[in-house]
Amino acid sequence: MSDTSTTTIESSNVTPEALAHLGEGHIAYVKQVRSEDVPDLFPQAPKIAPGLKLFALHAADGTPIMLTDSREAAIANAWSNELQAVSVH
Repeated sequence: MSDTSTTTIESSNVTPEALAHLGEGHIAYVKQVRSEDVPDLFPQAPKIAPGLKLFALHAADGTPIMLTDSREAAIANAWSNELQAVSVH
């Protein structure tokens, strides 16, 4: 019989700094964004026509990694960088 123990951390014990680093280097998230929001997320991006639905890949700490027109491409980029992609709704 194996011992299956779990660790529970109470939210009052987690500092904002520790939470910000959770998943760093291992997790990235995919979020659908509007083309109107691109200049705020990716200031270096060229102008994009308004009204488009795009997908942004972000590091666990919120740093934008890439912008694409398909969710699949964002996930593929995460995998190619050895990151586990999760979706944000």
